[in-house]
Amino acid sequence: MNDPVSMRRKVIEGDVAGPHLLILGGVHGDEFESMRAIRRLIRFLEPVDLRGRVSLIPVVNEPAFWRGQRTAEDGLDLARTCPGRADGSITERVAHAVSAEIRTADFLIDLHSGGAIMRFLPTVGYTLHPDSRILDTQRRMATAFNLPIVWGTSSRLDGRTLSVARDARIPAIYAEWMGAGECDPAGVEGYVEGCLGVMRELDMIGGESAPPRIEHVIEDDRDGAGHIQVNYPAPFDGFFESRVELEQPVRPGDTIGVVTDHLGDREEAVVSLQAGIVLCLRVFSRVREGESLGAVLELPDSAGK
Repeated sequence: MNDPVSMRRKVIEGDVAGPHLLILGGVHGDEFESMRAIRRLIRFLEPVDLRGRVSLIPVVNEPAFWRGQRTAEDGLDLARTCPGRADGSITERVAHAVSAEIRTADFLIDLHSGGAIMRFLPTVGYTLHPDSRILDTQRRMATAFNLPIVWGTSSRLDGRTLSVARDARIPAIYAEWMGAGECDPAGVEGYVEGCLGVMRELDMIGGESAPPRIEHVIEDDRDGAGHIQVNYPAPFDGFFESRVELEQPVRPGDTIGVVTDHLGDREEAVVSLQAGIVLCLRVFSRVREGESLGAVLELPDSAGK
């Protein structure tokens, strides 16, 4: 029950001294783009071209991966369980082990996706760290990762890999790319390019940067910003039908989707409370009360519309 957890990793040590970058994938067991991208990086990176050290863990949450689900058998969300416990449940032990890995690093990249249940617009995020030097580094890392949406959010959300990095004063970013239970080849390529872009920014490798593709840069320090799971909860157990698409502009009062019971006798629309674009959207139709149906990203130019 309380056996220690070990994660399979590859460490690539450069021929020239430099910083230690940790790249994580598979914090949730159904997020596949990250796993494949990290294996690509393992094959691509060569010590002769590298300044410093890169530690790569394609599948952090192996118990969840082998179940083919977001979580392991205890049902805990690893991204809300850090720093975990060495003598706890399986997810608490994985959280304890990955938190120890994070504390050994100088920089962190944590790669995610919408998993089997959601689709998520390509986004790179970071916390609005209270230390301005760390925040500036995180902004530079996120910009170098070069996804269409760059999103800085509250640093006050605990339980995540980024909160472990926050407390250890380690600059950290995370990324999201689509999902829906698939492994999008464009997402794999985007993640490989993004990680290499960050490594160039940190002067760990040479080479030319990719053409810029950032479309929106948003920073939101409100409590709960970045906590997707609390957005637009289902009003009851049932069947969810979306009424919007990813990236679609919405205004307050627009219907995001409808939840119905089995016979359609009960039906309730879930409406947007914000003006912005649809950032992520549930694609798995069976829904339990309180589960998130999606999220809206408020853009600076959408205020008041």
